[in-house]
Amino acid sequence: MIVHDLECKNGHIFEGWFDSGSSFEGQIKKGLVACPVCDDTSIVRRPSNFGIKKGNRPSLPMPSDERLSPMTEEQTMMAHIGRKLYDFIEKNFDDVGCDFTREALKIHYGVSEPRNIRGVSTVAEEKLLKEEGIDVLKVPIPPEKDSTDA
Repeated sequence: MIVHDLECKNGHIFEGWFDSGSSFEGQIKKGLVACPVCDDTSIVRRPSNFGIKKGNRPSLPMPSDERLSPMTEEQTMMAHIGRKLYDFIEKNFDDVGCDFTREALKIHYGVSEPRNIRGVSTVAEEKLLKEEGIDVLKVPIPPEKDSTDA
């Protein structure tokens, strides 16, 4: 799974989650990616602030910095709890993708049946949900399990 920062021609910035780079390109060419704010399909990819390592590609050597240290026992425990929480959400919540705000509003106002949902939203959409009295929990995607994990 890869995440791209996207922008429509109206300047709305949002995230898009795709199975692969080719999946992203194919959906863009077919006009299947739309801005969650204005439904514009003239979407461009923006530079992202982060990258996610996928697979067993060789990693770049880490700079020698005495400030970098192995994770403490508490950090390891928190990472484990974060992974468990994410796994639970992934298995028990409907993935509505970019329609998260729309679906949350429908559920809130009784248009749709109540259910657990997950997806993506923009900062503006998160503000709207808060103004409407809808509580949202943002959960970061934890790094993939290391092959040495039990």
